[in-house]
Amino acid sequence: MVSGNIFHFRKNSWPPEEYINRTSLQLLDFDGGAPPEQAWRRKLNTHANILKEFSITFMEALKMMRLGLRLWSYVREEASHGRRAPIDPFNREGKPLATQGVPLGGMGSGSITRGFRGEFRQFQILPGTCEASPVMANQFSIFISREGGHKKYASVLSPGHHEGIGKCTDQGLSSWGWNLSGQHSTYHALFPRSWTVYDGEPDPELKVSCRQISPFLPHNYRDSSLPTSVFVYTLVNTGKERAQVSLLLTWANSIGGISHLSGDHVNEPFIGEDGVSGMLLHHKTAKGNHPVTFAVAACETQNVNVTVLPSFGLSEGSSVTAKEMWGKMEQDGHFDQGNFNLGPTVPSSAGDANCAAVSASTWVEPNGKCTVAFAIAWSSPKVKFMKGKSYHRRYTRYYGTSERAAEDLVHDALTNYKRWEEEIEKWQNPILKNDKLPDWYKFTLFNELYFLVAGGTIWIDTPLPAADFMQDQKHQSKITNNTNNGHNDIIGNGLTCDEENSLTTSSEDEPEEEDKKRCLNLNNDSEDVGSFLYLEGIEYIMWCTYDVHFYASFALLELFPKIELSIQREFARAVLFEDQRKVKFLADGKCGIRKVKGAVPHDLGTHDPWHEMNAYNIHDTSKWKDLNPKFVLQVYRDFAATGDLSFGAEVWPAVCAAMAYMDQFDRDTDCLIENDGFPDQTYDAWTVHGVSAYCGCLWLAALQATAAMAAQLGDSTTAEAYKRKFIKAKISFESKLWNGSYFNYDSGSSNNSKSIQADQLAGQWYMASSGLPNLFDDFKIRSTLQKIYEFNVMKVGGGRMGAVNGMHPNGKVDETCMQSREVWGGVTYGLAATMIHAGMEAQGFSTAEGIFTAGWSEDGFGYAFQTPEGWTMDGHFRSLVYMRPLAIWGMQWALSPAKVVLSAPQINMMDRVDESPLSVKKMVHKAKCLNGSVFNCAC
Repeated sequence: MVSGNIFHFRKNSWPPEEYINRTSLQLLDFDGGAPPEQAWRRKLNTHANILKEFSITFMEALKMMRLGLRLWSYVREEASHGRRAPIDPFNREGKPLATQGVPLGGMGSGSITRGFRGEFRQFQILPGTCEASPVMANQFSIFISREGGHKKYASVLSPGHHEGIGKCTDQGLSSWGWNLSGQHSTYHALFPRSWTVYDGEPDPELKVSCRQISPFLPHNYRDSSLPTSVFVYTLVNTGKERAQVSLLLTWANSIGGISHLSGDHVNEPFIGEDGVSGMLLHHKTAKGNHPVTFAVAACETQNVNVTVLPSFGLSEGSSVTAKEMWGKMEQDGHFDQGNFNLGPTVPSSAGDANCAAVSASTWVEPNGKCTVAFAIAWSSPKVKFMKGKSYHRRYTRYYGTSERAAEDLVHDALTNYKRWEEEIEKWQNPILKNDKLPDWYKFTLFNELYFLVAGGTIWIDTPLPAADFMQDQKHQSKITNNTNNGHNDIIGNGLTCDEENSLTTSSEDEPEEEDKKRCLNLNNDSEDVGSFLYLEGIEYIMWCTYDVHFYASFALLELFPKIELSIQREFARAVLFEDQRKVKFLADGKCGIRKVKGAVPHDLGTHDPWHEMNAYNIHDTSKWKDLNPKFVLQVYRDFAATGDLSFGAEVWPAVCAAMAYMDQFDRDTDCLIENDGFPDQTYDAWTVHGVSAYCGCLWLAALQATAAMAAQLGDSTTAEAYKRKFIKAKISFESKLWNGSYFNYDSGSSNNSKSIQADQLAGQWYMASSGLPNLFDDFKIRSTLQKIYEFNVMKVGGGRMGAVNGMHPNGKVDETCMQSREVWGGVTYGLAATMIHAGMEAQGFSTAEGIFTAGWSEDGFGYAFQTPEGWTMDGHFRSLVYMRPLAIWGMQWALSPAKVVLSAPQINMMDRVDESPLSVKKMVHKAKCLNGSVFNCAC
């Protein structure tokens, strides 16, 4: 726990008064209109800097030339099949800008990001596809007319002249009033909400606040899946005259990019219940993808009148042009009420944009206040992957499989958002009101969660049935099932399915009744949360990359533990299968099989997840040394945190198989694995020789976790065996790597073997997080962490950039490869968590603050809401919108009271094993009967 204010010498607070005058804050402080005390803030006129992408040195280019040629050839091959390669450094779309903000929607149903200046961008409606450029027709605008008509104001609520608007003389977007300077307007982000305050812009006597709310609600597995967001406008009239205020939401029938020009798109007005009315935009997707329907709506009340314009275009030949639409709003402040009776529009022609508009108008009395609420939803009930399989999204469990569910989604959003806000505040307030924590940490902790929405997440309804997994694999390859301990059905995850009619996947001509059939997990039939995917990053298109999930998974375990367990179950069953299809590995050009039995897969795939794993093909990851230990460590941590004995029994055979698989890498029978002289771990460009601090420490931790899990499950023989291996391996590890102040990078003789690796105690991090004994004595742990802090942190950018991955003992950055010289946000957060566990809170927060300063602050590189995998000393990033920085929740895990439900052995595992099963303090979920498993049931 944090033991007092640890930042007394640095500014750690950014109060709203520095951005908005106090009077305006007081005026907006009703119905949630005022921004919170802690938030990430920007003025809307902040310049959107172009971010600098990474480059490799000449020597690195020489070393990677063959890999580059093979990768280029592979990218072209995939493109010839109409697919995107998982890693493609050759094709970049546009220049990334420092413009991002809080994304819209819940998890797993596609996402849209709203930049802090008001533009809608980063459309991720289709799996693995990110349309980064803003759709400039998608805007909020305001029209104000003072009583008497002497004062009129009209402006798009986004500042400046954006690219893509067109020439000032045309009939399109340039004809609108882009009059907002942004000088007196500010953005305040505290995920999953944001506030945009227009303090006298464009009307000096009108204060406007727009509050964006999305249903990201921890432990709420229903509403958190919904693809919708609400925008609540708070209006305060400080003038002496009544003001007629009309807010306008315009929306293109588009899923990003140039999709609005593909044709056959239809818009349709609707009037719903409870005053909710607006437009449905039916979008016909390309390449056989399933259709998408958007709903844009506002809530009509006694004081608010809602009207619509079903269609307008962006070119001169449109029946109603963008210019005519704008003129109508400037003149009247609303559209014709009869437009609701027009019915669906004629399908759009190829090359013509089909946009719609919703207006909400109200009168605001002098010194009066008013609220106006809009909502946006998108319904894409089926998600289709590039190799053909389709699945129902999670939200269809509650809203059905019709695209018209978008209408119900906006209705429920507009009638439930206040309850959502209550849930959000109940979750966030204990942290926000903790005066012992610095402000930058509080809001960055929540804002890094943007990735669980904008990280390409896919959440399908019901778990992937085992029968589907097995039959699909059998049709495509030879599958070997591990039958250790007689558990040839463990891959089924306890599932029983009625033949193929209960599969989650579906084809185009399947009846809707068949689409609705589901296969239940009988071990956890009351806890079915479906299957969840999230990308390694929007530039690395691989689902649930496991070596990175190791860092990110703390967020899911803390906030959505059932999803975390579902991911572990999927990897557990994957461990015990083999996929013998041939794959060419790009690093050395050799061929191997796609998935080796006993090896934890690197990822769940790209274009056919669950069925074609290991989309990563640079190295043969069956030879990596970190994946299997990371699987064991995550499983034990989750097992200890939830107290779910049925989960433990379910995945135990996979744990045993994963550990046994690693024995082949113990070359000298000292019970310690060795690396093989290539980058055989998550640092996949950083070669390791012999015993390594990173993989070796993970292995020690996995040995201890396996012994503890065996003891908990009543398998004392296995517990004793792994305890003895641990003791022997630990002696070898310390003798080969400990140099008196830290553990050497590896036991080889290369020029970087004595480098100080920031991540060398990753295994110790997991021991502390799981309630298990430390791997080493306190002196070694604190000495190592202090060394890393003094060298990897404080010698880089004055301690304000995070921890560089590698540092020579002479104080120079390790330039062995691009990864050794990078700062990785997720690794830095994990290091900070390890420091906090070790009682070094000040060093931990100082270390993590470097990520905030370099990535999120106004003085930094501009990575807010797109935190990359890493950056160099001069601010060149690699791989934006990346999974690993979710590791900041590992810090929160360390700061919170004891998280584990299952006690560690009362006798230190490093000395001897307690023969009796571990005690259980309190079960989070009632343990299921273990009868019929490899363990004896006490029932």
